[in-house]
Amino acid sequence: MSLRSKLKIENVGLFAAAVFYAVVGVISFIVLSSDIGLIHIGIIGIFSVITAYGLYMRRVWSIWFVATLFLVATTVSVYTLYLLAGRDPTLDVSMILYFVLTWVFTAYVFAKRKALET
Repeated sequence: MSLRSKLKIENVGLFAAAVFYAVVGVISFIVLSSDIGLIHIGIIGIFSVITAYGLYMRRVWSIWFVATLFLVATTVSVYTLYLLAGRDPTLDVSMILYFVLTWVFTAYVFAKRKALET
């Protein structure tokens, strides 16, 4: 039995989006554990994990979480790049990657939203 059938993956793109949001959630919780003052990162982590679950289970309500995270991720990444550009190259690259992947997966989820309704 293949891994794809064991995980019940019907749409690889939606599964990739779910994995992306799960990874973002875990990374957000790791960042939150290093500095408890970054409560907004914890909220992003909670929303990301909920979104990952919704996409994996193919729930139609996950579209709303994707839209919310799109706005929040765009704002946070652009604000972070504006404030800290050039100080830490790793942070710059990770924020650019987060920004680009958020846009890509948001566009994909909205393009495939009919797959969530079945």
